[in-house]
Amino acid sequence: MTARLPLRELLRDTLATLWAHKLRTFLTMFGIAWGIISITLMVAAGEGLRVGQQRAAETFGKDIMIVFAGRTSLQAGGVRAGRRVQWTDTDHVFVQQESPDCAHVMPELGQGGIRVRSRYNSASLLVTGSHPPFAEIRSLAVAAGRYPNWEDEAAARRVAFLGSDAKKQLFASRPALGETVYVGEFPYVVVGLMREKEQDSSYDGQDVSKVFIPFGAVRRDFPNPPPWRPDSVDRLLVSPKSYERHEACKAQVRRALARLHDFDPRDDEAASIWDTVEDSKAFHQMTEGMKYFMGAIGITTLFLGGIGVMNIMLVAVRERTREIGVRKAVGASARAILWQFFSETLLVVFLSGGIGLGFAYGVCFLANTLLFADVSPTSYFAGLLPTLSSGLLAFALLGTVAFCSALYPARRAAAVEPIDALRYEPGG
Repeated sequence: MTARLPLRELLRDTLATLWAHKLRTFLTMFGIAWGIISITLMVAAGEGLRVGQQRAAETFGKDIMIVFAGRTSLQAGGVRAGRRVQWTDTDHVFVQQESPDCAHVMPELGQGGIRVRSRYNSASLLVTGSHPPFAEIRSLAVAAGRYPNWEDEAAARRVAFLGSDAKKQLFASRPALGETVYVGEFPYVVVGLMREKEQDSSYDGQDVSKVFIPFGAVRRDFPNPPPWRPDSVDRLLVSPKSYERHEACKAQVRRALARLHDFDPRDDEAASIWDTVEDSKAFHQMTEGMKYFMGAIGITTLFLGGIGVMNIMLVAVRERTREIGVRKAVGASARAILWQFFSETLLVVFLSGGIGLGFAYGVCFLANTLLFADVSPTSYFAGLLPTLSSGLLAFALLGTVAFCSALYPARRAAAVEPIDALRYEPGG
């Protein structure tokens, strides 16, 4: 007799064993399939949350910190607490020099309710100004023209970049590039138009309804009114050089501002920081925790299914004891018997896992096609996004479960003695 059963006979024997225990086989295969489905869908949902949150955050800005001036809450250098702090239009230069881990430190100054008029219409809009990198870190995509550049900034030119809604209010469907608009009483030339965007958060209004001008121009034409200092700015925008250097960047900014304005660097109320990087980290940790928790549930289900497979194969070994004895008596080796039962178990596990994996990816495809095809950029859930790593993880776990489930029953079958097996009576 050959060392191994032909594949066709092996499949026939396996299916006959499984069919003889239909309910137990179904429940076991369902358990394994459900484990694979759980792992794949939970990881896909976690990835959808992560991508959605990142995409929604980027509609506001890319890894930025907004630094607001407030009142001191701690005494520093003999100066009482409760003193109002104001950033000035030169603070950013010193802070940038003292903050090697920060890529950008920029001032921002603006005024709301400014009357802006074109040849066709007028509107009350928010006018704001900062440095050219503002467009990149605040995700202001250009639809036409350009954002004010460093040459505009150096000359404090009266040029304007219109938000998409501001353009509609002033020009409707007419062309706006090159047109002159009056911002307050000052003529500005439109040099760029912003692409439409959805925004889930803001500190002073939606970007689509703003008029953006160079910082030098807004400082000259629209300074803060009393009681604010004429050289004051509304806030500072900071971006770290990398995600990993963000904490160092934030600490350096605090220390530099504290030196400039004589307050304690630990005083969070004197310099309050809206840290979008920290928000992203917290959300990432939450989604990762959810993903690991639900993945652990799927893994537990998968291993419970593996135990069910092992039990079925142990029953098969007991019920086929005489068959094993006959095969050994006519020359089948223990290795051939071990391979037969090992192969049967692997077939059950990988068949169940393949069905589960195919079902999970099908659910992801249908959900993304029917429910998340036109998901808003501000949505915190981007759909069910299975990853290559989740598929590889599922197969790795499936292989582990298959090996563990197959090993014990196969060794039990290979250890059966021919004489004892031929004496065995089912049910005896």
